[in-house]
Amino acid sequence: MTLKIHIDDSAAPYEQIRAQISKQARSGALPVGYKLPTVRGLAESLGLAANTVAKAYRALEADGVIETRGRNGTFVAAAGSAAEREASLAAQAYAEKARRLGLAEGDAVAAVRDALRAAYGEG
Repeated sequence: MTLKIHIDDSAAPYEQIRAQISKQARSGALPVGYKLPTVRGLAESLGLAANTVAKAYRALEADGVIETRGRNGTFVAAAGSAAEREASLAAQAYAEKARRLGLAEGDAVAAVRDALRAAYGEG
């Protein structure tokens, strides 16, 4: 994740953070499920007060761009309908598990295709 705060910009620093994270999430540069830095960690790296980053995170959460999962951290949220969000979270969990199991990407994708064919009665 790359963020830059421009002091001479007319937008407040929290708004610059909000806009940049939102843009990166929409473009896919920050994928769904990406764990964001802590408020304190991001504030230190940008040379800002923690309250500034917290304000940006609150605005992003209200916009549905990010979600906070308690002590687990703050993550890029899935966009779209509730069903799409749930499917995206399940896919993210599957991808992480497949990686931990040492599956090659092609093998992980093939397993998903087989499961989808079985679920939708195509095969």
